[in-house]
Amino acid sequence: MKTFQDPQSSAPSFRNLQILEVLAAHGQPLTATEINASLKLPVPTIHRLVGNLEAEGYLIRHIDGRSYQPGPRLQQMMRGVIRFWHQDLPQRDILIRLNQRIGETCNLSIPDGDAMLYVDRVETQWPLRIQLHVGSRVPLHATSAGKMCLSQINDGKLQRYLKRAELKAFTPQTITDPQRLRDALRQIREQGYSTDSEEFVPGMIALAVPVLDRAGELMATVSFHAPIQRLTLEAAMKYLPDLRAAAEELSQLA
Repeated sequence: MKTFQDPQSSAPSFRNLQILEVLAAHGQPLTATEINASLKLPVPTIHRLVGNLEAEGYLIRHIDGRSYQPGPRLQQMMRGVIRFWHQDLPQRDILIRLNQRIGETCNLSIPDGDAMLYVDRVETQWPLRIQLHVGSRVPLHATSAGKMCLSQINDGKLQRYLKRAELKAFTPQTITDPQRLRDALRQIREQGYSTDSEEFVPGMIALAVPVLDRAGELMATVSFHAPIQRLTLEAAMKYLPDLRAAAEELSQLA
């Protein structure tokens, strides 16, 4: 593996390039610690730089939630130049195919504290869309992805969440009563999918399913959302098999 001379004395912009070079040299997702094995930067510095690259779309989180891989801006810049980008990453390919079948914005998100973090997404081509970019954090209790996540945790963890969380009403449809939320989570767990009927954004519906690891534990969710003017929740249910098929494909990447 190539080593880099004096990374700590380099300008921040050059350090960013060194991070991308390390990632490209490995050809696989790496954690910030693994990236820093070559650069030897202070721990706060490497995490800050990686976070900035993620925020700008040059890096995205891998499905495991810890590793980083090239994001859409880096893909666009390097496609056709480096053989590494001769084909899209499998994770994104799956979302692209799902988007093509459904025609709406498709998302991959992971648990991030008391929120869900969007780690990848493929936008709809329709001009009317919800602007939630990669890196956005959305609440657990008011989104299909978040409720899917909550439905998979044990009673003790759920009780602690309900004690500390503010069940904020984003719309008149948001579930803000703890017992109502418990009942909804029980149903989600039984049926294996979660919905959002204008609970987070007025006029938006969403559908989510879990992405499970080899132990059968939730590691991510895959979902899509759409304006209710274009797709009602009832009509969206016909895409549940497509969503589940994508989740199964994503599970195989872990």
